[in-house]
Amino acid sequence: MLQRAWLPKHLLVALVAAVTPLLSQLWAAPAAWAQPSGVRAEAWALADLRSGELLAAHDAGERLPMASTTKIMLALVALREGDLDREVVVSPEAAAYAAPPYSNVGLRAGDVLSVRELLMASLISSGDDAAYALAEALGEGSVERFVEEMNREAGRLGLEDTSFRNPVGLDERGHRSSARDLVVMSRAAMQYPLFREIVATEYAVISTQDREIPLANTNELLFTYPPATGIKTGTTPEAGPCLVASAASGDESYVAVVLDARADRFAASVELLEYGFSAYDRRELVRRGERYASVEVPYRRGERVPLVAGESVEGLLGPGSEVRREVEVDDELPGAARRGDRLGRIVVWVDGERAGSAPLVAARGYEEASLWEKLWYTVEGFFSDQPQAGGEEGG
Repeated sequence: MLQRAWLPKHLLVALVAAVTPLLSQLWAAPAAWAQPSGVRAEAWALADLRSGELLAAHDAGERLPMASTTKIMLALVALREGDLDREVVVSPEAAAYAAPPYSNVGLRAGDVLSVRELLMASLISSGDDAAYALAEALGEGSVERFVEEMNREAGRLGLEDTSFRNPVGLDERGHRSSARDLVVMSRAAMQYPLFREIVATEYAVISTQDREIPLANTNELLFTYPPATGIKTGTTPEAGPCLVASAASGDESYVAVVLDARADRFAASVELLEYGFSAYDRRELVRRGERYASVEVPYRRGERVPLVAGESVEGLLGPGSEVRREVEVDDELPGAARRGDRLGRIVVWVDGERAGSAPLVAARGYEEASLWEKLWYTVEGFFSDQPQAGGEEGG
């Protein structure tokens, strides 16, 4: 069962007192933040969660070990292919991960849990034992087969820097990803409502046939940073402290990736996310129903029909962003049109990158020209194209 955090009153008061000064500093004057300058990590990236646009980055394409952020792909494959209510019997091999140095939730051989519960244990408490049991079950007894599917999914998503060697995130030769690829991976996973619900859950309880297992999220931002919505922590000796963090406020949402943090990964992620909120705004770049062009009605010289946007286009604008709109009208217009018929499109570019497009539709309809109107249009056009005779002045 998923549930929100509950703390005794005295602990809650202490927590609020501890984090309030930090939050006050973060939100006091966000406009003064010119760029994320204090992020110390081997690689990092900040992206718009909605579009995937990379807003700030450092070595975002460097291939690095990514520890338990691997479980984002584990979840993605499980959600796409698995029966979430299927019962899984934990094997001795999976239960062997329920011991140091592995991150685990204490599963025992013979425990019976659903795919959904194993997914919760993998994402909330980063249970290696749960992740191994899940991979084993969905790989029909073969963890290697499941890892192959993880790599196939990476190929489908176009992840050029990513390769998996295990489903857990343990250090292993060739087990690599990049901050840029983790952005793409996270956006794909966040399309699933259950994934979004799980990674935003602070505390939960799962049940075997004979006991309950409490889960606590390893992502500290869910407890200390109100806009936080997920996603996944990771730490191994080779990868160092890693974090994929997401946050939302109003109509803005961002994802930050920090790999091999050299300082507090949670503070680094907050700096990146706050940079997104302070430096960028989501705005309506094309407004539905607004006029952007007009066209001459076929065979009716001088009569024009306004073209309006059939839908809105939104985009992120940052410091100094340049917006360019290109109007394209169909080469051949229909003889007759009704209000709302598509007659062109408008394309929006922000800082040279395509931000989106919308159809341009007729603001009003028009009827097809009569035979007489077509004939007169042709004759009038013929005479207007003839050269004018010149005369000589006498004196």
